[in-house]
Amino acid sequence: MKKKDSKPGAYHDKRCRVVPMTLMVIALCGISFYLGGIYYSEKNRIVKKDARPAVQSSKETAVASLQIKAVEFPECSTDYQDFTPCTDPKRWRKYGNYRLSFMERHCPPMNERKECLVPPPDGYKPPIRWPKSKDQCWYRNVPYDWINNQKANQHWLRKEGDRFFFPGGGTMFPNGVSVYVDLMQNLIPGMKDGTVRTAIDTGCGVASWGGDLLDRGILTVSLAPRDNHEAQVQFALERGIPAILGIISTQRLPFPSNSFDMAHCSRCLIPWTEFDGIYLLEIHRILRPGGFWVLSGPPVNYENRWRGWNTTVEEQKADFDKLKKLLTSMCFKLYNKKDDIAVWQKSADNSCYDQLTASSYPAKCDDSMDPDSAWYTPLRTCLTIPSQTYKLGLTSAPKWPDRLRVPPERTSTVPGGNSGGFKHDDSKWKVRIKHYKTLLPALGSDKIRNVMDMNTLYGGFAAALISSPLWVMNVVSSYGPNSLGVVYDRGLIGMYHDWCEPFSTYPRTYDLLHLDGLFTAESHRCEMKYVLLEMDRILRPDGYAIIRESSYFLDAIATIAKGMRWNCNKHSTEYNLDKEKVLICQKKLWYAKQSQQ
Repeated sequence: MKKKDSKPGAYHDKRCRVVPMTLMVIALCGISFYLGGIYYSEKNRIVKKDARPAVQSSKETAVASLQIKAVEFPECSTDYQDFTPCTDPKRWRKYGNYRLSFMERHCPPMNERKECLVPPPDGYKPPIRWPKSKDQCWYRNVPYDWINNQKANQHWLRKEGDRFFFPGGGTMFPNGVSVYVDLMQNLIPGMKDGTVRTAIDTGCGVASWGGDLLDRGILTVSLAPRDNHEAQVQFALERGIPAILGIISTQRLPFPSNSFDMAHCSRCLIPWTEFDGIYLLEIHRILRPGGFWVLSGPPVNYENRWRGWNTTVEEQKADFDKLKKLLTSMCFKLYNKKDDIAVWQKSADNSCYDQLTASSYPAKCDDSMDPDSAWYTPLRTCLTIPSQTYKLGLTSAPKWPDRLRVPPERTSTVPGGNSGGFKHDDSKWKVRIKHYKTLLPALGSDKIRNVMDMNTLYGGFAAALISSPLWVMNVVSSYGPNSLGVVYDRGLIGMYHDWCEPFSTYPRTYDLLHLDGLFTAESHRCEMKYVLLEMDRILRPDGYAIIRESSYFLDAIATIAKGMRWNCNKHSTEYNLDKEKVLICQKKLWYAKQSQQ
């Protein structure tokens, strides 16, 4: 006997109802699986996101936060108290000696990454506060005597009791750095009126030159490799002076083209005329049109100095003539010269470059490589010609401090960038900094000197803190929108970096680290714990971290931070939005168990 619903047509009607319902269930399951895969796969990794998420209203349904198991990181051996992972002298023998390339970045593979906490030296204590720190630091914080012993007659520093003192001496300024810079200012009047704002010092020693310029309104990146001078960059940062580990060797420096107003070398021992002038070509790339290159030391003033350089006057004259010829071929002109200092100026326009022919040396670079590409990018023996699409020249930029707030023309080269977006970003950070100061009263006081904005756009965080007694290293992702040229056009400093790798600095060199959506933005490449461990390495004991992130990540970040002996508190943003929170953390001062024993 047949059932009623088995009539012809009845089965068809049921099937018509079942098929759409089945498809709907499959679609919902697929969407759920997709969303679940985004938010819950790989618990220890960060979720992929190509751009910073738009902040949603607090009325929207909150996504459950990422949860990970509690973790506790062990202490590294005391041998690692000055560990610089990508410039580790213990690994140098693995790399070639050509042009000192072993001193460049060579980061350990992932399976050799350290998952331990770098201890401070025995007897470490919170650094002396700025501005007193400019002239002295605790010996136990940087317990190295090489410079003191080898450069005693040049007055780089001297040890007295439990401190190092920095009298401002140097190889080329035995009468003190201030007298040296006074002479330089007489040769370059733009150093006095705000025309020159950003500078780079190659082979910086203990950064006395950069330290002196801070008092004159000029912000300097001091650059030196990790070498036998033992921690010269660490001395600079301990004093509260901007500095990074680096060397001009086979790769471009991590800066955009046409960025610095001035570059300086005071007997920095860089062989400028060797290897077809490739090191000078890199200086040419990073100097903006009309910018200055300053050289003191051999072969400048060879007529009076040659006897102290273990050479002959004829050899020194030949070296100086060769240097002048090379600089002329790069469209530099000798701007001024007196005693031990010579100043060249990069061509302010393209008229000189237009005269170069196919047979000229160095030749113009072709368009096969972005002039701003500078992360593991090889040096090239060709001239990078400044773009004429927008104004880059030193004299075309507003003078400091006006240039801080004027939207640079280079803003238009950033995807989606325009003057309106620039002004909005500037206003946004003024509001955010005001809120941050209510959460962290130390911000803006002398307790915080060395600051890093780990993933900036236009440098708005740094601009909003410009009146505070601190400086900010603005870091732009080597994989994100290239906005670093805008940062320099504003009169701020910064560099490219990939946070999947360690940063080019010593441990314990920053008082405050700030990040805004970094874990969200780098989700597809970087493992959270390694980024946080690197933050712990470079943060000073008792230093702070301001972590602005999606609420989804905050609990996981706090869990890892607790395992690093940080104390963290979660706060609302200035607009009290549920989807984004602010985590204020402080790193604990602790001592290695080995040293305590």
